[in-house]
Amino acid sequence: MDDELHERVREVIASVPAGSVATYGDIASVSGAPSPRLVGRILGEDGHDLPWHRILRADGTPAPHLLDEQLQRLRAEGVIPDGQRVDLRKYRWQRDPDDDAGPGALF
Repeated sequence: MDDELHERVREVIASVPAGSVATYGDIASVSGAPSPRLVGRILGEDGHDLPWHRILRADGTPAPHLLDEQLQRLRAEGVIPDGQRVDLRKYRWQRDPDDDAGPGALF
C-alpha cells in the first residue's frame, strides 16, 4: 500500500460526520482502496485520531471487541442502534456529490 492511498482512506474516514456511519466497504469504494479489509487495517494501525467509531461492518454491527465502546460513542452522537446493530438505511453517510473524496466516489 502506498502513502497516498493510506492518506486518502484516512481523509474519507475523517469526513464521515457525527450522527452518521459508514461501512468499511463504503470507505473502500469512496477512497479507491482495493478492499474493506485494508480500511480496517488502516484503522487498526493508524486510526486512533480518527472517528473510528463511525465505521461499521457491512451488516451495521461493530467488531465484537469494540462493541460496547463503539455503540456508546455512536449513541452520544445521536445514532441509536437497534440492539447491537445500526440501521444503515437511517444513519448511513451520504457523501456530498460535490465533494471530491477520490476516484471511487460512488455516493
